[in-house]
Amino acid sequence: MVKPVYTLNRDQRDAAAAARYWLDALPERYPGEDRERLAQACEILGRCRGNQELDTGETQVRHLLCTADILVQLRLDADTLIAALLKGCLGRPEGGEELPAARFGPGIAGMVADLDRIDQLANLDAAIATKDRHEHEENLRRLLLGIAKDVRVVLVVLAARLHLMRSIDGLDDGRRRGIAEDTRRVYAPLANRLGIWQIKWELEDLAMRYLEPEVYQRIAKRLDGRRAERESFIDAAITTLQERFAEAGIDADISGRPKHIYSIWHKMQHKDLDLEQIFDLRAVRVLVGDIASCYAALGIVHGLWKHIPGEFDDYIATPKGNLYQSLHTAVVGPEDKPLEVQIRTWDMHRHAELGVAAHWAYKENKHQDAAFQRWLAPVRDWLERKHEGEDDGDFGEGFASAFEPAHIYVLTPQSKVIELPMGATVLDFAYAIHSEVGNRCRGAKVDGGIVPLNRPLVSGQTVEILTRKNAAPSRDWLSPHQNYLKTAKARNRVRQWFKRQDFDRDRNLGRTLLEKELQRLRIEEKPRLEHICHRYNFPTGEELLAAIGRGKVSVGQVARQVGEPRIKEYHQPVAKPTPSTPAKQRVPDRTEVVVAGVGDLMTRMAQCCKPIPYDEIMGFVTRGHGVTIHRRDCANVLGLPEPEQARLIEVHWADQGIEAAYPVDLLVIAGDRKGLLRDVSSVFSDQGIDVVGVNTVSDRTKDLATMRFTVEVKDVSQLDQVLVKLRQVPDVLEVKRPS
Repeated sequence: MVKPVYTLNRDQRDAAAAARYWLDALPERYPGEDRERLAQACEILGRCRGNQELDTGETQVRHLLCTADILVQLRLDADTLIAALLKGCLGRPEGGEELPAARFGPGIAGMVADLDRIDQLANLDAAIATKDRHEHEENLRRLLLGIAKDVRVVLVVLAARLHLMRSIDGLDDGRRRGIAEDTRRVYAPLANRLGIWQIKWELEDLAMRYLEPEVYQRIAKRLDGRRAERESFIDAAITTLQERFAEAGIDADISGRPKHIYSIWHKMQHKDLDLEQIFDLRAVRVLVGDIASCYAALGIVHGLWKHIPGEFDDYIATPKGNLYQSLHTAVVGPEDKPLEVQIRTWDMHRHAELGVAAHWAYKENKHQDAAFQRWLAPVRDWLERKHEGEDDGDFGEGFASAFEPAHIYVLTPQSKVIELPMGATVLDFAYAIHSEVGNRCRGAKVDGGIVPLNRPLVSGQTVEILTRKNAAPSRDWLSPHQNYLKTAKARNRVRQWFKRQDFDRDRNLGRTLLEKELQRLRIEEKPRLEHICHRYNFPTGEELLAAIGRGKVSVGQVARQVGEPRIKEYHQPVAKPTPSTPAKQRVPDRTEVVVAGVGDLMTRMAQCCKPIPYDEIMGFVTRGHGVTIHRRDCANVLGLPEPEQARLIEVHWADQGIEAAYPVDLLVIAGDRKGLLRDVSSVFSDQGIDVVGVNTVSDRTKDLATMRFTVEVKDVSQLDQVLVKLRQVPDVLEVKRPS
């Protein structure tokens, strides 16, 4: 418990007399100039606050003086005390003057300003759903840290909260419970993280006293001694250990503390124990130089007092999962009362208190991000040195700037706290709320004033997003030079929106092209693209339509596959009477091509365009070599003179399965680089496609590589699949089949 230096009459109304009384009680470590500056602050406090009362019935002056007194016990410097005394006096007309930075310096003026901002947020309690409550409380704690540019501001806030909890007896039950709930959910965990155990323990006990009064009183009565008596017991145990360690030549630092009521209750609930089963109601911690001294100290402890069976853990030989190391034992100590003893080295202690095994993370039973822990570690180290009296002078601007938080915490109009990275803008905030809020954003208010969307935010601001139903993102938002977006999440949401718009446009175009092609081919079948999209390696029919709209898939190929049932029915052979001498059956050749209206006719694939199954094809009747099969878009077919066009005939692929490999030429144009040929060849290998020919040419003047491959594929579906994969290879600019 943080004990007051003096006792101030609660009913005392003379602000000047109260301030003088407080000044006279200050320890000698605030001499000379510091005391004069504190006297000036008290004078301003009296003029500014006068007889203003809190709703607890206390005067503002007494509340601020008691807050400063708690900070005295934490060994804080004069600047922190002055900031605590002047909280709320910045620019108040009843104070008769502005608080000039020239009088106390910009550092104190900044702390007072931050305290005023935090005071405005003190009663934040958003209507958050239960499942989001934990995240909201966590962000609210970080908001308090984020607003304070100087960590000493947070200490003033915690000290003020502690005195408030000591002063709420006279309030009605509902008001008391509300203050206690906020204290337990936000302020006590914050004190825990900063390592201010004295404040943390008292906040938790006071909160429990008002939230669980019956349980609190029951545990308090069952404890076999008041807290002061337990503290005396600890002091006696420490004295005995110090004498024995000195005799054994062990250099040890010993500290102790009686377990507070909230911690006892929490352990009883968490481990389902009765009070008699808790052996660390009184505990001491022993810090030594090395591991050998740990076990030597353990031997002395067990030699002094009887060990309680089953209550020994060797976390040095077997560390916990978070690398926590220590020796834990419980013994029957002086007066036959149980005593827990923890023994560890200084390195183990620093790791437990400031490292990944930090006590606060263990107690709160959650994982914390590494950046936040790195920020907290030096802050706690500084606070610990202050508490131990190692005053190293001013706080230092270098310390404050070196450990600036990496995040900011801003508020919605409903007081929900939102975490964003440092430098995030209003538009980042909109997308953090919801993608649709960001997409429809057309303006914003920060603390009630209209601001541009690329305005960077700071912790503690309240942001309201103005939306319009038909609004849409702008491509300017993605420009790195206009600083609209800081977070990757927001940028990705904008890109997805534009990608979706492009997809919708391509899908609608693909549907129109397919409908026209089906109409041209007189195919009346309703397209069931879900049945054929897998042939082109697309998961849905809509993806296939979008690919048609982008020109990546031939609309004719898809249209013919939509009409396959009708085509098969049209070409179903008609049953004929069986002749006495069976007619010779046509055996399809390896081309598997049917020439319309002609029986057995020799066909062969054209080498100029190398068609493969399910390409759109035409037949050309040659002189003496049967029918040559070309792709419909073959340059030789399109360039035929008019007299020769009469020799073109309709052909189509046969209905039976085609089990063959067909050669096809592919042209790949890419940015020239080392390993390009290897990457392209690996695509063919992964797809199980044989390469039967390759020719590459590099143009050093343009850094371009032109590669022509001859590969063997089974059908156009396999070809389309490998084309998609080739286009995904880094630096590949174009992939196509030569005409």
